[in-house]
Amino acid sequence: MPRPTAAQLVYGSATVFLSTLAMLLLSQTETGIGVAVIALAGLGLGLLVAMTVPMPGASRVVRRHVVRTEPSAAPAPLRAPEPAGRPRAAAAPHRLSGLTAGAGEARLGEHSH
Repeated sequence: MPRPTAAQLVYGSATVFLSTLAMLLLSQTETGIGVAVIALAGLGLGLLVAMTVPMPGASRVVRRHVVRTEPSAAPAPLRAPEPAGRPRAAAAPHRLSGLTAGAGEARLGEHSH
């Protein structure tokens, strides 16, 4: 388990203190059991807040690395789509930003982030 960061310790401690104080003042309890229940609730709330503070360096963005199969000096420029009535040569794959046609067309439906 990774060590807690300073932000997690500060947010968790502040939450324990402030929530326990607020619950004690609002409930106006004077019994030992009531104070113990409120103290446990404050500790639980502080632990929940400390665990939800984001960790540094933990990125939620997934990056994909594309491996080129053939080296090239510069990527080929994009071409306009060919009309539907004109036949396309099946033996010569066109280049799309340095990728083969299948890899580029497979990513057409994806969202950019």
